[in-house]
Amino acid sequence: MGPYVMVALGGAVGSALRLGVVRLAQTLVGSGFPAGTMAVNLIGSTIMGFVGALLAERGGSDPLRLFLMTGVLGGFTTFSAYSLDALALWDRGEGAAAALYVVASVVLGLAGVAIGFYIGRQVLAS
Repeated sequence: MGPYVMVALGGAVGSALRLGVVRLAQTLVGSGFPAGTMAVNLIGSTIMGFVGALLAERGGSDPLRLFLMTGVLGGFTTFSAYSLDALALWDRGEGAAAALYVVASVVLGLAGVAIGFYIGRQVLAS
């Protein structure tokens, strides 16, 4: 399969998974805070680090990388929804929640990538 097909298939999987996580989060914590978007971005960042470590150390085919990283994880995570959710919190007068959401998403997302990468390297060392 060509690279665009691999990315498209992975993106479809990731987007469907994102919808499931967002709906689950809304059921569990309500829709007042964008917990679902935050969850997919943090989970996706951690998995991105893990998969990145595996592919960096063991190599991987370009189609696999395109399917998993660009497709699945690109479709699963979402910067645009994160930005809109932050703006919505701000617009509702919830400046503190908006700031917490923005800072926590970035800091925890970076931590997730680092943790995932570390775990990936530990798995490879075993």
